[in-house]
Amino acid sequence: MDRLIWTAVTGMNASMARQRVIANNMANAQTTGFRAEVMAQTPMTLVGPSLQVRAMSDPAVRGARMDQGAFVATGRPLDIAIQGQALLAVQAPDGAEAYTRRGDLAVSPSGLLVNGEGFAVLGEGGPITVPPGSAISIAPDGAVLAADPAQPDQPPAEVGRIKLASWQGSTIEKGLDGLFRVKDGGVLPGDAEARVIPATLEQSNVRPAEVLVEMVEAQRLFEMRTQLIATARQIDEGGASLMRLS
Repeated sequence: MDRLIWTAVTGMNASMARQRVIANNMANAQTTGFRAEVMAQTPMTLVGPSLQVRAMSDPAVRGARMDQGAFVATGRPLDIAIQGQALLAVQAPDGAEAYTRRGDLAVSPSGLLVNGEGFAVLGEGGPITVPPGSAISIAPDGAVLAADPAQPDQPPAEVGRIKLASWQGSTIEKGLDGLFRVKDGGVLPGDAEARVIPATLEQSNVRPAEVLVEMVEAQRLFEMRTQLIATARQIDEGGASLMRLS
């Protein structure tokens, strides 16, 4: 009977983990460039001499949906939306290269080009810096252009080129900070064909209606597994009653 109970308990833990993933997706339904997380449950059957009829559940976030979100025009020259499946390269807090789809860029007080989460945007030679007081714009190929307001007749100069990376053919993982990284280390190659749409942002690819349905399903599954434990208790009590009669 204890095997039945532990199987149900691991299922309840999996339901709770699924609820956390659903809640995180719902909380980020309006976050720019957010990719909905996907959880998978792997059965873990214990090997032994008896008949294997039950398996534990091992839940974990296995990745994220990479389908494109809706594009919304903002009119801000530093906002960009990435066409296709390419990712924007940024510098993670540990200094390593990571990737995101969040393109609400800005210039920090120190002159660094950063995205809405404060991560420095990377170019071919590292973090991109811009001259102070310059008028910054971004070309469709990712080139960062700086114009001197004091010389309006001069064309803007390229001060860097945003790295747009291709993850096709590589295994990437999404971390707790919302950034994607190459599994087991490494960096993604640049995608020379990738293009951005200036003055536009990509919205989250979370579909609120689907998330609400998933939330209801997860809650019902949790209740079913709770009922399974109650059933196991009734069976155990019935068996104990038979033993007392004998």
